[in-house]
Amino acid sequence: MAEPLIVTIDGPAGVGKSTMAKRLARELGIPYLDTGAMFRAVAWKLGEGSWEWDEARLEAALGAFTFALSGTGEDSVLSLNGTPIGNEIRTEQVGMWASNVATLPVVRAFLKQAQRDVGARFSLVAEGRDMGTVIFPAAPRKFFLDASVEERARRRFLQLRELGKPADEAELREQIARRDDQDRNRAVAPLRPADDARLVDTTRLTPEQVFEILLHGVRP
Repeated sequence: MAEPLIVTIDGPAGVGKSTMAKRLARELGIPYLDTGAMFRAVAWKLGEGSWEWDEARLEAALGAFTFALSGTGEDSVLSLNGTPIGNEIRTEQVGMWASNVATLPVVRAFLKQAQRDVGARFSLVAEGRDMGTVIFPAAPRKFFLDASVEERARRRFLQLRELGKPADEAELREQIARRDDQDRNRAVAPLRPADDARLVDTTRLTPEQVFEILLHGVRP
């Protein structure tokens, strides 16, 4: 059997990683792994304040969690304990909870193994914050997407407005900047490009232009 193809797409919150990863996975006909959703699902399942628990309590809770992945491209379905993960994790509050639990070595160790287990079975487009640096350092195709805080806040504001959800662009900008600071400066697996990743600044690029860069990077 051929070794699974792993494509990693890393970057900060709100840069469009999920959209690009889903589309690229669909084009390649392989599953899409949203590792941010894994952190969000764990944070949502553990609940508010769980990042203050002692290590033994966290290990016991995490030991009851099992992830599974099915489908390809945009139809990829990530499940936790047999239940597909839905929009309940897609709030700004749960995003901050996820950023908090992501600072904990015990949580990162658990999800690192869970993500690698999936990557050992499937070819993947894996999207997250440390896919190319920590989880799949040997991946043959790595990308790091970035954009200004202002542009990411604007995109998120428009996305929420399209969904009919209330949003304040200035507040979103503050939340994104705060999360950037936490993600980039945490002691364990800080957000940064892998040395061999292709950096793509999407601030002034259209989604189509970004996708073409990624596709040509995988299929030169």
